[in-house]
Amino acid sequence: MNATVRAWLFFRALRWVLWLGTVAYYGEFMMNRGDHLTPFGHLLTSTELWMFGLPLAAVFAGFFELMMRERAGLPRPSFGRNWSAQQRGATGAYG
Repeated sequence: MNATVRAWLFFRALRWVLWLGTVAYYGEFMMNRGDHLTPFGHLLTSTELWMFGLPLAAVFAGFFELMMRERAGLPRPSFGRNWSAQQRGATGAYG
């Protein structure tokens, strides 16, 4: 496994971690809404940072994932592809 494939896997994992972190933070916000609001009902600056920064970072990690996949020369996924047959060397209708 070369460095570009490792970088692709890193950005792939990072993207999923960031999306899961986003969902977890939104759930925490829904359960403890009062901790994230000012007395006037506005979001705290730190809450805004996390609520908009995490999904933005996940999208950019996805862009870097796509970039590294192209640099690594990995095939683009297509709907219905049999990935296990490709690794065994078998040829199929989707390979």
